[in-house]
Amino acid sequence: MKEQFYAYIQQLQDTITSKLEEVDGKAKFQEDVWKRAEGGGGRTRVIENGNIFEKGGVNISKVFGELPEVLRKQFGVESGDFFACGLSLVIHPKNPFVPTVHANWRYFEMYDGEGNIVTQWFGGGQDLTPYYLFEEDAVHFHSVCKEACDKHHPDFYPKYKETCDNYFWNAHRNEARGLGGLFFDYLKETEEFSMQDRYDFVTEVGNSFLNSYAPIVERRKDMEYTQEHKDWQEVRRGRYVEFNLVHDRGTLFGLKTNGRIESILMSLPPTVQWKYNHHPEEGSEEAKLLVVLAKPKNWV
Repeated sequence: MKEQFYAYIQQLQDTITSKLEEVDGKAKFQEDVWKRAEGGGGRTRVIENGNIFEKGGVNISKVFGELPEVLRKQFGVESGDFFACGLSLVIHPKNPFVPTVHANWRYFEMYDGEGNIVTQWFGGGQDLTPYYLFEEDAVHFHSVCKEACDKHHPDFYPKYKETCDNYFWNAHRNEARGLGGLFFDYLKETEEFSMQDRYDFVTEVGNSFLNSYAPIVERRKDMEYTQEHKDWQEVRRGRYVEFNLVHDRGTLFGLKTNGRIESILMSLPPTVQWKYNHHPEEGSEEAKLLVVLAKPKNWV
């Protein structure tokens, strides 16, 4: 399973970076291959200062070895080895009317002293973070997510949509990071689903990603904007940073397993503002976004 999924994310990274370069029309992804001293490594690809994408990364990694102490405590084991691989991406567009997007699909195995698999699971998802609310974009993104889920089980979309709304919640701000999407974790083998079923579902979602996001980029990329729009985008990007550094499990996992810091912090936007006690004007387009972020909405 681990070889199968790692081969998949290598191919998916190629597919996604090629399409995003085509959409941008100017910038190319710079590739950075790295190694982890304890075992494994990764292939980081970053795009910067494009026509459309101000900064973005599409990274894959495969790490393995002895379980770090923090994970031994988390899993309640005294010793053990692990393997983890995944693809993680974050794209920050230049135009404030084009939303930021994040996605991640990953696989984890843990072993006993004999090298036998003790537990294994898939996790991941994708979510949309706009700076201005266009309902048709939210509907499109969620429709693609639902379509991918529905091919595997009718309960998947409502369940993983709700998990996403709960997960990408900036508790210290009492607001959502964005408009949600899908989030699932610890997808293990059950009586109903084999690990191959789990693999088929996760790859279905991964394959649907470009269709969920690229049409929105095409629709918004040429809209004219002002410095005021850009200022608001940068204030909201600050909330994005807060979530990633305070709450995000993936970021914290990377930091606690001696991951590569440049790849972990690739998710942070290039320019951000923190304005003291900032509130948009009542009834403004900016304020409309905050209404939706205060209470998750069913888009489809």
